[in-house]
Amino acid sequence: MCEPMSRESLKMTVPEALAGLRLDQALAEMFPDYSRSRLKSWLLKGDVLVDGQTMRPRDKVDGGEEVWLNFKLEVAVRSVPQPIDLEVMFEDEALLVINKPAGLVVHPGAGNPSGTLMNGLLHHAATLEELPRAGIIHRIDKETTGLLLVAKTLPAHTALVRALAQRDISRRYLAVCNGVLTGGGRIDEPIGRHPTDRTRMAVVSNGKPAVTKFTVKERFRGHTYVDVALETGRTHQIRVHFAHRRRPLLGDPVYGGRLALPKAATEALITELRQFKRQALHAARLEFQHPLSGDVISIDAPLPPDFAALLEVLRQDAACM
Repeated sequence: MCEPMSRESLKMTVPEALAGLRLDQALAEMFPDYSRSRLKSWLLKGDVLVDGQTMRPRDKVDGGEEVWLNFKLEVAVRSVPQPIDLEVMFEDEALLVINKPAGLVVHPGAGNPSGTLMNGLLHHAATLEELPRAGIIHRIDKETTGLLLVAKTLPAHTALVRALAQRDISRRYLAVCNGVLTGGGRIDEPIGRHPTDRTRMAVVSNGKPAVTKFTVKERFRGHTYVDVALETGRTHQIRVHFAHRRRPLLGDPVYGGRLALPKAATEALITELRQFKRQALHAARLEFQHPLSGDVISIDAPLPPDFAALLEVLRQDAACM
């Protein structure tokens, strides 16, 4: 059973312009800060009264009725709060942005019941337990570094999830891939579960639509530094798309294949490539409209030290030839 945490109460008169709509449709128009599914859940639980009476979702409204939402915010996650050091790039009453280091899992799961970003967020702000996934709007892989957006209130969560679905949140990544790309491009290939290895993703004909755009920032002798923009957010999308193009991300332990060394590589480069054991991928920039103020928020995360060191060795190797 979920434990009630707090109770919210909202009142509003049904506008005449909504006369004739189903109650659930009218509620969605009147209370856009909450998702349709959540409003319907409150309606079915009796937490919505219309002129003091309960109604069914399909019942029509006439306009002018007094609607009262009186609902409980409940525990949505059961993870244990843990004091984990988090680098907060932005925070206010509605949301926060975290710069995630490599090695930190976002959500608890099989093999990672604790010590995750979610555990740290619950310690940082206890009220996040009232939000789905502790307010985490999107995720990045364990070994990927960079920015993650987290809502702190239910209205902010609804607005940001909706913005993500409508592709109104811009997410840009920096990556190093194997091979030398001649120019930028757009990868439009559906992604789904690998047909034989269910722990991996792959480009498959019956997958979900996935679009990745990229531009070349810098070319080296055997690798390319790229700026990547996501139009969709499928699991492992960038890693899968670049591997599909036979340009897997450097260091990717799942999709990268064998270590690729340029001919006559310097000893420094050989050492660096062999010790770089994670995908060279960094969520570098987030841009979105603030759900309360409407201001455009743009946040950049600097390259982590290991990624910056990798680029420097690649540049030195290229300069030696």
